[in-house]
Amino acid sequence: MQTKNAFTVNDHSVTGETFSIKKHPRLKVLATEPVPENLGIYYKSEDYISHSDASKSLFEKLYQWVKKYSLNKKLRLLERYTSGKGKLLDYGAGTGAFVQQAIGLGWEATGVEPSEAARKRAAEKGISLMQSWDDFVWEDFEVITLWHVLEHLPDLEGSIAQIKQLLKPNGMLVLALPNFKSWDAVHYGSYWAGYDVPRHLWHFSREAVEELFIPFGFELLKTHPLYFDAFYVSLLSEKYRSGKMRWAPAIYNGLRSNLSAMTSGEYSSLIYVLKKN
Repeated sequence: MQTKNAFTVNDHSVTGETFSIKKHPRLKVLATEPVPENLGIYYKSEDYISHSDASKSLFEKLYQWVKKYSLNKKLRLLERYTSGKGKLLDYGAGTGAFVQQAIGLGWEATGVEPSEAARKRAAEKGISLMQSWDDFVWEDFEVITLWHVLEHLPDLEGSIAQIKQLLKPNGMLVLALPNFKSWDAVHYGSYWAGYDVPRHLWHFSREAVEELFIPFGFELLKTHPLYFDAFYVSLLSEKYRSGKMRWAPAIYNGLRSNLSAMTSGEYSSLIYVLKKN
């Protein structure tokens, strides 16, 4: 059901429960309500692929191939905005793939991952991840990255304040976030996989991100599209809507979304490059 200021979305991955997505009273973000007391149970699914290195099914194999390709693209992007390969913190590091790749390319990289299961998988690859960022030294990092993570953090503004404290002056913050104003979001409506309630507590647009970070002393330098996300999200959205992995319409709709975004700028997911002033 949809009203002017709110609509409902089901948890299609784990419980089937219904949640509301509402306009925030002060910010331009959308918020998931209610926030469950125990969010951890909503991540306990074999389908939660970012906490897994599985590559058995065709979908998993494609996901892992795209992830590997994207890691190099992301690190090359960082090098465009930094003068050297300094200290990097990846928050929401999953099984440590980005941290591992960054270390291999000369970064002094570390990561934070709240999920114990994901940290264990990272440790099996020789990557030690922290559970929390509370023990890190202030103004210690040249770069902090959150790849599809900010939308999961309950204390949105408190987390941004923490990020600011950990970044050095002129440090870079790089975020990847789903965009609820994309063509595929509008097309799939409540079945859009980018909502992913209740794991996604916040929902962003380009305007929302820029407005959110300005009061914290950040400047938005540039946005970059994540082209593959339109196809990935469309495939999951087709599954949520029909119960099947409908590859042909997912590829078609992912392509339509990217083509639409070439003029509107509203890609399914966007990378935001912000600088701490």
